[in-house]
Amino acid sequence: MNSTIFKTSKYVTNSLFIKKALELKLSLEEFLMITYFDNDYNNFLDIERLSDNIGLKLEEAYKVFNSLVSKKLLTIETTKDIENRMIEKVNLDNFYNMLTMEKIEEQKEEVKTDIFSEFEREFKRPISSMEYEIINAWLEKGYTEELIRGALKEAVYNGVSNLRYIDKILYEWSKKGFKSIDDVNKHLQKRDEEKIERKELFDYNWLDDEE
Repeated sequence: MNSTIFKTSKYVTNSLFIKKALELKLSLEEFLMITYFDNDYNNFLDIERLSDNIGLKLEEAYKVFNSLVSKKLLTIETTKDIENRMIEKVNLDNFYNMLTMEKIEEQKEEVKTDIFSEFEREFKRPISSMEYEIINAWLEKGYTEELIRGALKEAVYNGVSNLRYIDKILYEWSKKGFKSIDDVNKHLQKRDEEKIERKELFDYNWLDDEE
């Protein structure tokens, strides 16, 4: 997912950043402060500079900063500068982790939507709520999108359009340790080669063997 970039005269943010701030019900002041630290390369804790840059009185800046710390969106870490002096820096890792999880969930949702749509296209009808839950359970169980699509195509090729049949295919593939359609194809190729070898063995005319 590509996040839309937003720019102000001083700072840059994106749509995912704004979405998460709205979900967390951050105040405008909290949003401005966390955006400030996101844009500040050094992230040194300097409340006076901070209040001046985002247009807050010093007392209000302390209040907003403490609010973000209490919500665990910001943390303070102590480190040393190049002159070996102790300094405090603001860490946004917790907030960034939330953004990462948000992006992963959105990507998963996009994958799910694609799979559900493909089932409806192949079945030539809308899927039921029960079918939706079964497909969703496959995804949560760890079956890859590729394997589910492959099992769907296998079922349609055999003229079967129900999930019980597809579930059996996925179960058998999983039991054999298949992780991708490439694994399935390699297995089928090996099986076909063994069949040909056996056929050639029985087709051989041993009476004409002059050795």
